Amino acid sequence: MSLLAVGTGFLLHELAHKITAVRFGQVAGFRASYPMLGFAIASGLAGFLFAAPGAVYHRGRIGVRERGLVAVAGPVTNLGLVVAFAPLALAPGLAGEIGRWGVLVNAFLAAFNMLPAGPLDGKTVLAWSKPVFGLVLAVAVAATGAAVLAFV
Repeated sequence: MSLLAVGTGFLLHELAHKITAVRFGQVAGFRASYPMLGFAIASGLAGFLFAAPGAVYHRGRIGVRERGLVAVAGPVTNLGLVVAFAPLALAPGLAGEIGRWGVLVNAFLAAFNMLPAGPLDGKTVLAWSKPVFGLVLAVAVAATGAAVLAFV
């Protein structure tokens, strides 16, 4: 269940970066990080899941605004997945369990990726627009908190 939630969240997050970058005329592609893929597998076997097996890289000439929009596309996609998984989370049985994991994982992915540090999306979004950064981070943190309170 967590693999479905994490896989969907990660894949669509990175795909959103790529599609947005390409729309701005960038050459964009996913680059795998095999050490991080190994860490993801090892963490899953240890009982928790941390997955960052690569990222989308893009090149070409774009401005700060476009770079910010490429960065925010991933976390906003995760927030969209929170909304998409939410009705499923209310269902009984396996479907509900998948929905709950989908809400939890995608809310966390959005919040984590909005941290303004290192290679995370939040650093680029903050450099572009403090209001957009604040709004997306606040929604992601609120969604994560609500998901933890509701499902953990």
